[in-house]
Amino acid sequence: MIEFSVNMVNRPGQLATLARELGAAGVNIETLAAFSTGPEAYVKLVVDNDDSARIVLKNAGVPFEERRIVSATLHDQPGALAQMAEALAATGVNIDAMYLIHAGDEGMRFALAVDDPDKATEHFEDS
Repeated sequence: MIEFSVNMVNRPGQLATLARELGAAGVNIETLAAFSTGPEAYVKLVVDNDDSARIVLKNAGVPFEERRIVSATLHDQPGALAQMAEALAATGVNIDAMYLIHAGDEGMRFALAVDDPDKATEHFEDS
């Protein structure tokens, strides 16, 4: 999976335009986090079609960066997140960002942006 980090101007309609252009290209957003700091806005997203999203962003002239992320499904029970984070920390893997993709009977599926994806995948069955 790829995390796209998009920088935009913080004004009404920017997120709507981005979402509309991705949708028009048939790209489904699986998870998203958005925040602003004054005049700038930042959107981090994971999509179902990285190649199409990349084309949309390039054609729109939107500055973006991308990086590989891993996924993990945790049991929906107290302490599951702590156990996963401790296991990563014990091997020196730092979590830079974490997004909930889906929650259901099978557990909670997260996307994790980490500083060492290869080392992190050793801890997860679904990476």
